[in-house]
Amino acid sequence: MDTAVSTPSPALRRPSGAVELRPREAPVFRGEFTADLRLLTAHLEACAELTASLPSRTERSPAERSDADRVEQAARQARHAFLNLHAEHLYAELTDGHSRHVRLDELALTAADRCPGLVPDRAQVDADRKVPQAAKSGGELDQGIFFAQLLGRRDTGEHLMRSMLAPTPRALSLLPEFRRTGHLDLGQAAVHRDGCVAEVTICNEPVLNAEDDAVVEALETAVDLALLDDAVTVGVLRGSVLTHPRYRGRRAFGAGVNLTHLYTGQISFVDFMLRREMGYIRKLIHGLHNGRADGLVQPAGGKPWVGAIDTFAIGGATQVALVLDRVVAGSDAYFSLPALNEGIIPGAANLRLGRVVGRRLAQRLIFFGERIAADSPEARTLCDEVVVPDAVDAAVASAADRLTDPAVPGNRRMLHLAEEPDDAFRTYMSRYALEQATRMHSPDVVAKLERTWVNRRPPAASTGGRPEPARQAAERA
Repeated sequence: MDTAVSTPSPALRRPSGAVELRPREAPVFRGEFTADLRLLTAHLEACAELTASLPSRTERSPAERSDADRVEQAARQARHAFLNLHAEHLYAELTDGHSRHVRLDELALTAADRCPGLVPDRAQVDADRKVPQAAKSGGELDQGIFFAQLLGRRDTGEHLMRSMLAPTPRALSLLPEFRRTGHLDLGQAAVHRDGCVAEVTICNEPVLNAEDDAVVEALETAVDLALLDDAVTVGVLRGSVLTHPRYRGRRAFGAGVNLTHLYTGQISFVDFMLRREMGYIRKLIHGLHNGRADGLVQPAGGKPWVGAIDTFAIGGATQVALVLDRVVAGSDAYFSLPALNEGIIPGAANLRLGRVVGRRLAQRLIFFGERIAADSPEARTLCDEVVVPDAVDAAVASAADRLTDPAVPGNRRMLHLAEEPDDAFRTYMSRYALEQATRMHSPDVVAKLERTWVNRRPPAASTGGRPEPARQAAERA
């Protein structure tokens, strides 16, 4: 039976107490992909027509917001129901029977072409990048449903995770030059080889080395190059020297997500929230993979990484420190993970932090924004060695030298296998996709950004008229 929906409710608007707008009846899927896709498409088109009759998101009345929420929820329930039946079939189509290894962004866009309305198409994605977070279409919630369903299944989830461990095309294209010169400036990151050590540096100085979509792309490329180069046996990750007057001449490991970009809609769900966790951070743990079930790009266990924590590691920077093999901190540095300040979920920190520091301290960090000084007893679970600031470089070099031992890669692989099996990460990321997409579009997140970060003080000239939350976070500390 191919009829998708019942007759819609007659009223589209209720500006003065009229009959409320109602979604059409949900389609009943029977398990045949082509027929069910026709039903889904018709239902989603009907729901889209209803919401299109309303004003833009930022101009809706409370009643209109309630109407839109009801219709959008009905559409999302249909997407869930369709993917519950057909996620494996769709993924097999999009990857040519698992023979192609497709990255997150391409996978979402090809799914939009194959199943109109299931996830945002390229035009919708581009449109959302041009508006503030509060005015986005909500398509990232649909992307969250899509990836939650794929990651929630072992076959599709494992294949997708392997695909995200493959070297990026940009890294492969730059590899000959890096092997020849030992140095590449990637804009928001740089990678430099000195002997058998590759140092990857985060270079986003105007915002205290905070991360955004471009930084994540540059960092993944830099990490790939360090892992691909056979001359490199150990990696070092650190932040660049800052130019801000308060920190001029000092390095900083990082100030977390760029909250101004989050507020203005420039932090994407797929290319930041998901790619960051499944891309460069996971490559720091597991190294590279060519996508095949038995095909590692370099020896099992990847390569060990040393972290240099100068000045501060805020938010996402502390998340990264959790996966490094040796963390060296200056005695004047501190760690913090104030997830409630912005209202979003701090990546995979909720998976790892309790194991590293204990449940109680994890909750104090995430829920209460507790700051942990590097030279405090509590920091012993977050870093391995604390030295005076001028001795950080020497301590990092010593740690890197120790980790060149050929027995390290195999041992670290077994440690990671015991601590975080692939199934544990895959299951976490499946739920994370839903939770994070929801948090990004929650009214309290926008309200917190406006109240706590964006309106805290007048714009500074060096940010082009935009206040910079990463800077404010460090200055308030």
